[in-house]
Amino acid sequence: MFNEFTLQNGVRVICERMESVRSVAVGVWVGAGSRFERAEHSGVSHFIEHMLFKGTRSRTAKQIAEEIDAIGGQINAFTFKDCTCFYTKTLDIHLAQSLDILSDILLNSKLTKPDINLERGVILEEINMYEDSPEDLVHDLLTESVWRDSPLGMPILGTAESLVKIDKTVLRQYLTEKYIPQNVVISVAGSFDPSALRQTLERKFRKLKASGEAAAPVSDHPRYAPGARIRQKDTEQVHLCLGLPGIEIGNDDNYALHLVNSIFGGGMSSVLFQKIREDLGLVYSIYSYLTAHRHAGLFTVYAGMQLDRTERVLNMIVDELRTFRASGMTGDLLEKSKEQFKGNFLMGLESVNARMTSIGKSELLLGYVNTPDEIVQKVEAVTLEKAYEVTERVFALDKIAISAVGCVDDRLEQVLRSF
Repeated sequence: MFNEFTLQNGVRVICERMESVRSVAVGVWVGAGSRFERAEHSGVSHFIEHMLFKGTRSRTAKQIAEEIDAIGGQINAFTFKDCTCFYTKTLDIHLAQSLDILSDILLNSKLTKPDINLERGVILEEINMYEDSPEDLVHDLLTESVWRDSPLGMPILGTAESLVKIDKTVLRQYLTEKYIPQNVVISVAGSFDPSALRQTLERKFRKLKASGEAAAPVSDHPRYAPGARIRQKDTEQVHLCLGLPGIEIGNDDNYALHLVNSIFGGGMSSVLFQKIREDLGLVYSIYSYLTAHRHAGLFTVYAGMQLDRTERVLNMIVDELRTFRASGMTGDLLEKSKEQFKGNFLMGLESVNARMTSIGKSELLLGYVNTPDEIVQKVEAVTLEKAYEVTERVFALDKIAISAVGCVDDRLEQVLRSF
């Protein structure tokens, strides 16, 4: 069962005890990601993620790493479009120490000019590394294309041009505006004493004070825009993404779309994998997946193949979308998909990190958390009629967006831009 409470300063806490484990995961979730940024400071959320590990008034960056290593723990962070999360995983006996480290980096980081300049170079290398990974880059190009008029389409890492404009003043201002109690959720999952946890959280995070307004996306209702974005690169394969408008986070129709996706392109037994990869051998990798944000969603198909196979593969994907939209889902397939979902979902929740992530992200972005049993019930409630309704809505072939990375010749580029 979940236990929810609010600290005296307004920080929301959600926790879940797991009786059979000795470890505990803690996440501090902040409603500040790349969709909250202005274009001129694109990447500031991710920049802050890096900077908070560079040292505090009482710990150097090396001491932070050594202290968590000494207790056999883990500490890390990640930045998404909608949020940033700083987290630890330790044995339960080291929970207080992990909370001391987390609160220290969040509340007492120094953000010195030398560290800022050093980390700016590190992030530029991260951007360069990403540019050299076409199978990753193509996904970002798709989101940049479909949400090109919204901050939601901006890259999480920022750009070389925007990073130059991010200095200590920009970082401090962003922290002041976004890292405030009403914009923070702490999630805890694993082995812990509830009363001791609350006391420790009150003590460690009491310095987090309201100094701004709760963050809201700069553009709260992104407009999906079909189109094509192509990046020429000297690669052996062409990496291709096909996008369609999906369903926003918190909408229960996403459960039906998850079941549809599982059958269409979500695994090795899916339609796309079996027909295009296994039967014809036209690709090494092909799959589909969902992305859900506030007021926006995306359904994506990815494929990597040789240049001379690209047009054929693209046409086959579109044909399979059309066929599946008309008659792809059957009662038997729907039941199979439900069992796949339940197995993957419930087994995934056996990890303390997975539980911490699930409850923390849901509380931050939605303001509530569904129990695993409630989620299973929602999946079981999906009917064949609902699956067809969602498929017809999402598989809208007049709204196709394309992104591609590789040695795309003029003829293929013309084909891609015609969709």
